[in-house]
Amino acid sequence: MTLLSLENVTASYGQIAVLHGVTLSLAEGEVLALMGRNGMGKSTTIKAICRLLRPTGGTIRLGAEDIGGLLPHQAARRGLGLVPEGRRVFGPLTVEENLTVAARPGDWTMARVTALFPRLGERMAQQARTLSGGEQQMLAIGRALMTNPRLLILDEATEGLAPVVRQEIWGGIRALKSEGLSILVVDKSLKELASVADRAVILERGRSVWTGTLPEITPDLAQRWLGV
Repeated sequence: MTLLSLENVTASYGQIAVLHGVTLSLAEGEVLALMGRNGMGKSTTIKAICRLLRPTGGTIRLGAEDIGGLLPHQAARRGLGLVPEGRRVFGPLTVEENLTVAARPGDWTMARVTALFPRLGERMAQQARTLSGGEQQMLAIGRALMTNPRLLILDEATEGLAPVVRQEIWGGIRALKSEGLSILVVDKSLKELASVADRAVILERGRSVWTGTLPEITPDLAQRWLGV
């Protein structure tokens, strides 16, 4: 069953058009990688899905519902859990408070989040702004999980982190995949994405230009569309 679908989505920042026709679909329980070079529209696509940017055309559906006219908080209540680029935890609040403020009824509880990321359990009374970058990223993921989302959206979840912390977070993502959580993930690491993603969509200048499985991304295709 299709959980998320975008059809020819366009979007602009003022007079500057950024998305020129993004089409993708994500099935229940699937992990989809959204890929492309910097500035190709990945984060803008996520903003459009989460209603942080109003598209100028096309359709966005969550399940059978067209969510194009919803406000951001309404889209979140439909089951979109966003881990934004740059983490954006609530710095003055403790780890426990960051998790509590996002909590909604469902299977994901504080105990499950701290089982996924034990470091958080060790720092429950610590202010979020005093955590390391990796710990803040774990907290951002945990906060999104506390909303009990139908779809978890990860925007550059491991960017700028130390290798050992990156591996810990990728391990958490693999654990979420094994539990059947639907995930849309933006990242640059082909190796790590290959360990979790069922399919990938590549964007080029705000358009969907390729879709397929990660093993189908040949070196020539990677050089052409990903610049690696």
